[in-house]
Amino acid sequence: MKRGWEAVIGMEIHAQLKTETKIFCGCAVETGGEPNSNTCPVCLGLPGALPVLNRRVIELGARAALSLGLTIQETSIFARKNYFYPDLPKGYQISQYDKPFSADGNLTIMTAERDEHGRAVEWRPMTIHIQRMHLEEDAGKNVHEGLPETDKFSYIDLNRAGTPLGEIVTSPDFRTSWQAYDYVNHVRRVLQWVGASEADMEKGNLRCEANVSVRKVGETEFRNKVELKNLNSVRFMQKAIEYEIERQIETHEKGEAVNQESRLWDEKNNRTRFMRSKEDAHDYRYFPEPDLQPLAVTAEFIDRVKHEMPELPDAMRDRFMAVYKLNYADASQLVAERDLAEYFETTARFTTNPKLSANWILGELTRELNNSGKTVNESAVTAEDLAELIKTVDAGKINNNQGKEVLAVMFATGKTAPVVISEKGFEQVSDTGAIEKIVDEVIAANQPHVDAYRGGNDKLFGFFVGQVMKASQGKANPKVVNDILKEKL
Repeated sequence: MKRGWEAVIGMEIHAQLKTETKIFCGCAVETGGEPNSNTCPVCLGLPGALPVLNRRVIELGARAALSLGLTIQETSIFARKNYFYPDLPKGYQISQYDKPFSADGNLTIMTAERDEHGRAVEWRPMTIHIQRMHLEEDAGKNVHEGLPETDKFSYIDLNRAGTPLGEIVTSPDFRTSWQAYDYVNHVRRVLQWVGASEADMEKGNLRCEANVSVRKVGETEFRNKVELKNLNSVRFMQKAIEYEIERQIETHEKGEAVNQESRLWDEKNNRTRFMRSKEDAHDYRYFPEPDLQPLAVTAEFIDRVKHEMPELPDAMRDRFMAVYKLNYADASQLVAERDLAEYFETTARFTTNPKLSANWILGELTRELNNSGKTVNESAVTAEDLAELIKTVDAGKINNNQGKEVLAVMFATGKTAPVVISEKGFEQVSDTGAIEKIVDEVIAANQPHVDAYRGGNDKLFGFFVGQVMKASQGKANPKVVNDILKEKL
């Protein structure tokens, strides 16, 4: 960013709540299927069809709100947001406006200073004010075919119409694209963690929009903002914000005005492009939805949802550091996914060695998962199986390299550690008598090296270790080998 300017960024996230049916009707929430097959008079907006609120939307909305530090309002009101798009069959969207489901939250996340390559250099806490998370229905989907120079057709698929959304709106607290990047990743993880949303941007069940403006450092007034829409990955979002910041600065420095508008990210050309002029709230002509009564949420309901909530990832990260003595980097990686964190805790409980368990999970197991494209839940190696292997290595019954080889076979076949170790003949020899006999034979066969070692050439010790391991076909316990050699030499 050019010296003397700062960005002012606010974020809006639309998260599809993980319900089985739509927000105001009994149609199933599902992806795929024949276009317009998963619809009914309510989500098609046919005259006389009345909405009925899905209770599960409220439960998952409460989970989402509490996980983001928001206060759930005792009473909220659904409103009609009037605008016409081809994929909005009623001509209005049932949303919330001046009395949202939840509001006024402060969320603390970890965000990183990054170098020119986007690599994290230093992590520090940042608190963001979330103005609101309101509940609403999603619109349908426009599908376009053909090329501009040929016949082009647009179709409307209303299977998505009526899908429940939680719209999370922040204050303009972000000053860099990377802060926004870290925030969206945090929200995605938390929503997945508490089971409120799948939050998968590739599937479209989490979409984010950025409101971007720039101003001179020291200014307090806001200049015109641009809304970046339809950002379908966190990395594209970061790149779009970065581009838009530079575009707006250049526009201002030329003495030109930045128009308030919506823009899209052009991935092919790495730039934003005009979509449409941006509306203000009054343009939508909000008024209370006459077919839905105010939504009242009791304190008992909120207490029940709180009681059912799992430990949140940041709290779990801090506990891992305090209880298991893990460093910040390892603890953060382990709580990147709830399933991975639970896998670690189970493994650590069986091994009674948390640090070694973390090393194996973040190292060898993660490598196998990444190479296979599997999640930890899809792994053929259970936490108990991995713990058994780790204890075998830790006890010196097989060496570390053999342990890695055993894990690879366990992951590929689902066999347990003892079975694989037996099949490969990896059982280590720890019998001091048997190892002492091999050591004596190696010393007798390499007398010149013995004399050189005793003459001060300490580097030859590794040679003797290698000869003993070779003679034992790699089965001798390295620790026992080292102890006996030191005594004999």
